Amino acid sequence: MRFGVLLRKELLELWRTYKMLAMGLVFLLFGLLSPAMAKLTPELLKMVGTSQPGVVIQIPPPTTVDALDQYLKNLTQLCTLVLILVAMGVVARERERGTAVLTLSKPVGRGAFLAAKFASLAALLAGSLVVSAAFCYLYTVLLFGSLDAWLFLQANLLLAEYLLVILALTFLGSTLLRSQLAAGGLAFGLWMATGILGALPRIGKVMPGELVGWAAALSRGLVQTAWPAVWGGLALIVLCLAVSWLSFRGQEL
Repeated sequence: MRFGVLLRKELLELWRTYKMLAMGLVFLLFGLLSPAMAKLTPELLKMVGTSQPGVVIQIPPPTTVDALDQYLKNLTQLCTLVLILVAMGVVARERERGTAVLTLSKPVGRGAFLAAKFASLAALLAGSLVVSAAFCYLYTVLLFGSLDAWLFLQANLLLAEYLLVILALTFLGSTLLRSQLAAGGLAFGLWMATGILGALPRIGKVMPGELVGWAAALSRGLVQTAWPAVWGGLALIVLCLAVSWLSFRGQEL
């Protein structure tokens, strides 16, 4: 069975199980909500201040920087959790139910089996991010008047790599463990570990959190780069996929 056939099978399964629809809608929702939240939050705080006698809250008018900050925060926190939930059972579920044996009983290599699953999730992530970014851009322009398209594109490319790292960590957990919940727990723990390591002076420079910091700096027009984190993120993705393959090829299904 060729890789293309397996990939179509995985994409069809994501559609039939409503994972594609659910993830797309969540990313779309936060793409729309991010600029709206940035626009309305100062007004809400002012309303709270006026309801308290003697309390004066002075907040500068929101800008596109606030909209992009809110967008990055939503996608690297809430949407990351959704990504883990969607991906945590991609291999573990089939091992639990025994369906992996049926697929691999055909002329299918274990490498192609894993590659098709990861590629389908990566395609789902890319599509969801494109939808989220498009609506965030349009709604930000509508509410704030303008947004540098080139800077926004760069920020989303950095965000895409960050989310791809989380996907690779989740994929690793799903390959190593038979339980979906255990795989999700491991993925969440690894995600938290990258954040903790990101606070360390030297190691933090290559952690994926630096990618989000670079994206946030772009919104402010700051000359700040984090190329070590770009290479570190790519290396972490390759490492997760390599360990997944080495582990899976020796497992008894």
